[in-house]
This record gives sequence, C-alpha cells and structure tokens, in this order.
Amino acid sequence: MAKMNLLAMTQDILSDMDSDDVNSINDSVEALQVAQIIKTTYYNIIDGKNYAFLYELFKLTASGTDDRPTHMKLPEDIIDLKWIKYNNKKKATDKDNFQMIDYKLPEDFMDIVDARDSTATNIKKVTDTTGITLNILNDKCPQYFTSFDDETIVMDAYLKTLESTLQNSKTQSHGKRSVAFTMSDTFTPDLPVQMFTYLLNEAKSACFLTLKQMANQKAEQISVTQRRRMSQDAWKIAKGIRYPNYGRHAANKTRSNKYWVLIHRILNHLYTQNNMERKRKELAHKLQNCCLLPRLVRLLRLSLLTKKLLKVT
Repeated sequence: MAKMNLLAMTQDILSDMDSDDVNSINDSVEALQVAQIIKTTYYNIIDGKNYAFLYELFKLTASGTDDRPTHMKLPEDIIDLKWIKYNNKKKATDKDNFQMIDYKLPEDFMDIVDARDSTATNIKKVTDTTGITLNILNDKCPQYFTSFDDETIVMDAYLKTLESTLQNSKTQSHGKRSVAFTMSDTFTPDLPVQMFTYLLNEAKSACFLTLKQMANQKAEQISVTQRRRMSQDAWKIAKGIRYPNYGRHAANKTRSNKYWVLIHRILNHLYTQNNMERKRKELAHKLQNCCLLPRLVRLLRLSLLTKKLLKVT
C-alpha cells in the first residue's frame, strides 16, 4: 500500500461504513470524528514501540555563555537520547577525533566533580541554574555527561585553549524524536510505507466500534496480522529482531564434538563385541542429525551401566 494522506484514509473508512462521501474532513461531523480516531490510532501505534524510523542523528545546542561552558541543550523534539559523541581534538589543525561521552547518573557525576580540587588552576567553578557549583576541568576534552532536569546536558570538562564553550558543531548525538499530527486534508502521517495498512485497518476497526457500535471482523483480522508483522519487520535496514539460534552457534561445536566422541566410544563397546561393525556405523550415521546429544549420551550411559559393559566418566 502507498502512503495516504488524512483525507484519503477518512474517505476510505467512510466508504466502508456506508457513510456520505466527503471532499474534506471538515465536510461533516462524522468525517471529523473519523479523522480524530485516525489521529488517536496513529499516536497509539507510535507510542506502542520504539520504531527505528523515529530515531535520527542531531546536534546539541551550545549554552552560548562562558558562565556555563559545558552546558548544552537537547533539541525540543528529542524525547529519548541514546548517545553523545564530541570532537575531542586537541588543536584546531588536528584531524577530527569524535569520542563517545559516557553518561553518569546525577549523583555519580556530582561525586566526580566534587572530588576535584576547587582551588586548582585547571578548575572553572561553574554555577548551575539551580545555584549549585560544579568543578569543571578547563584543560581537557569532556569525558562524562549527565542531566539534572532531563533537558540540559552538562559535561565535566572543556579545553579552554581551544574554545570558550563546548561547540554545537562538534557534537554528534542519536535519539528518538517526537511526532506531530495535523488535522488537515493533505497531512500524511509520519510512518514507513509498510505501516499504512496497519494504521488504516486499526483505525477502521476503531471507527466501526465507536461510531457504528459494531465490529468489522475483516479490518480487525488485517490489523492483527499487520501488528504481528510489524513487530518483526519494522526496520528496513539490518532487521530489527534477531531470533535465538538455540544452541546451533559455532561456539557449541566443541561441546557437541565431546558428545559425539562419547557416543562413538559407547557404540564401539555395544557392537564390536558381537562383531556388528556395519550395524554400529549405520546407527552412528543415523544419529548425525540428532539435536538431543546430551540426552542421548545419558541414555546410552544408563544402558552401558546396566549391562556393565563400560563406565563413561
């Protein structure tokens, strides 16, 4: 399904509900109700999972004041910060050297800066907006950051010989952005193309229940199918879900080989004493695809102990 704007989805749902045709979502009260349900459904989908398409790279905003040289702001539309990198080059002529800045809980960050000698020449005493003083290093690149209010980023150091404050152009950050929904005919929801079937049928099912007091079984069936599909395939690149291999990794190969050695030793003792070499080889070949080697070894050990032929340690 191609992407659809709000009017197209509203018209589609009204048609299935056997309602009047409209040329705008403002043409009737029912059309506006359908559009509002689409909006609610959209936000329910977005809030239900951390979809990859909602994440993006961005820069932090510098404080712009020498009084707080390591304070920076998150963009207003960022609601979940994943990581920060800063260009920790020592000279303006050096090549770029972006390094990951480690996050510290506020109390851990305060332990670090409080442990510094506030009288040292390489310390700048920075007064936070709350009035608390922070001992910020002025002779090295930042290594740690925290946030006291979930909006402002505070780093532990800056290089005074290179810059008076941390710079917006030297930051690299990654996080989740918020989305907006506009009640207009031409608005197209911010979704990957493969999710529009899910949005449309989820909204259609909600409209039938809310406005018609009846269920649309087909829309609900498609919605459930799409929900399951999107839980596994909401990523275009590198896929989002990694299914477990349940013991088939190469790392378990050594362990499996140990079991095979024991099995062959047991089979040798079970069959060679009765001159049944061919039968022993055939059975070993049949067991090659067995995935329950540990259990098989235990059973064969029990058999051997019962017959007092071999004791495997």
